[in-house]
Parts: sequence; C-alpha cells; structure tokens
Amino acid sequence: MDLNDPVAASGPGKAATAPLAPGFDHAALENDGPKAFGDRMGTPQPDEAVLWKGRPQVGLLARSAFHTRTLGLYMAALAIIALVMDKPDAALVAAVLGTALVGLLYGLAWASARTTLYILTDTRMIMRIGMAIETRVNIPLKQITAANLRMRGKEHGDIAFALSGDRLLGNLLLWPHVRPWHYAMPQPMLRAVPDAALVAQMIAEARARFGAIERNLSEIKEAAPASGQTVAQGTANSGRLAPVLNRSEPGLEGAPA
Repeated sequence: MDLNDPVAASGPGKAATAPLAPGFDHAALENDGPKAFGDRMGTPQPDEAVLWKGRPQVGLLARSAFHTRTLGLYMAALAIIALVMDKPDAALVAAVLGTALVGLLYGLAWASARTTLYILTDTRMIMRIGMAIETRVNIPLKQITAANLRMRGKEHGDIAFALSGDRLLGNLLLWPHVRPWHYAMPQPMLRAVPDAALVAQMIAEARARFGAIERNLSEIKEAAPASGQTVAQGTANSGRLAPVLNRSEPGLEGAPA
C-alpha cells in the first residue's frame, strides 16, 4: 500500500506531547495510545522519522468541541431565571439537568482524548481516532496546502489542514477532529494540542520538503466561510507548492469499521 495515497482505514485506540528523541522505538507507539496493530495506515514505518506525537487536552477539548462551558452557562442562566420568577422546582430541574449534561459531555471528551493519538512523521500526519468507530487517518504532507492554527490560551490550540484533491474524508468520520463549518471540503484538525504553535511550525517545516506550504498562524474563525474566502498566508520556505491532485487521482477516503 502506497503511503503517498491518503487513506483512512478502520481498526482498534496516551501520548506524550514533547518532540520524540532521535531513534525513538516505533513499536512503543503501540503501547502509547490507540493501537494500530502494525497497520501501515496507523504505524510509522522503519524508514519514517517520528517528529512528534500528541493527544487532546481533555478540559480544553470538552470546552471547545463539546461546548461544556456554553451549555453549563446556559443551564445556569435558566436556573437563575426560574429562581427570579419564583419557580424553585424549575430551577432545581435546570440545575440537575445542566450538571448531568455537562458531566456526560465531559465524559465523552475524556473518552475522545483517550482514544486519540496524533503522530507526525517526516512524510505524513497519522490520526488514530474514534470512540465508537475506530479509524486511522493517513494524511501525506505533500497534500497539505495550509496548516491553520487557532490558539486557545497561551500554549494549547487547534491545527486544521486544508488539503488538495477532491475526494475527502467525511465530517462524521472525523468528528470531533475536524474544523467546524467546512462541510463541502472537510479539514482534519488536531484538537486542543499542547505547544500548538511549535507543532504548527514543525508541520510547516516538514511539509516544506515537498514545496512551500501556506501557513496561517492567526486565529481560525469558526464561522461558515464566505465564498471566495482566502487564507492569510506566509511561506515556510522558498519553493513551489506541491501540485493539487487531478480529479482522476486518489484522495482521502474513509472506511469505518
């Protein structure tokens, strides 16, 4: 199977966030998060250099992808309104439901982080993801046309990938590891990763081996993109951008279990 063809394949899924030391034992990745059982889609090959691995930070993933803070504030507002209207029973119901929903969503965020492992090599980005549908996503660096960063605090952030080609993975297969509001052309996204700016820079530098990459290191706006939207950009290194795939060439595919 050609690793230059981006494919998502299914299969069974804790990872450090610091760059890996040279000579890191590739096999150890199997015991550091969701397992790939040696599948080339989710396992770096001996001739690949593993540059970084990481997983989402649970609290930030809960707030940004599962919207626990927004829901909690909404239910708290309902409880306060009910108290102001002298309806203590309704306030109690709102408080209990709010607590239960926030707890449930936080649990889902914990499960999502636990079943996620991002691996950056010198040729591709591997995403082992999936709570219910365990999936391995293989993204060749040469197909990344832009790595868009949104910082969430001083260190953590999200990194979304704009990809060349027209056969892309679906939002449902990728969620929550996908940029919101990009339904026609889904953008795989590393969620709530530590040292996000450094990781984005590492991705750009690794991608530069295949030609210059457009980079937007300003905030991603989580709103539906307007037609003709352009990405603020800079170049990681000089050189020509790798060509966009022709429609007849293979693109990203999803294969749920």
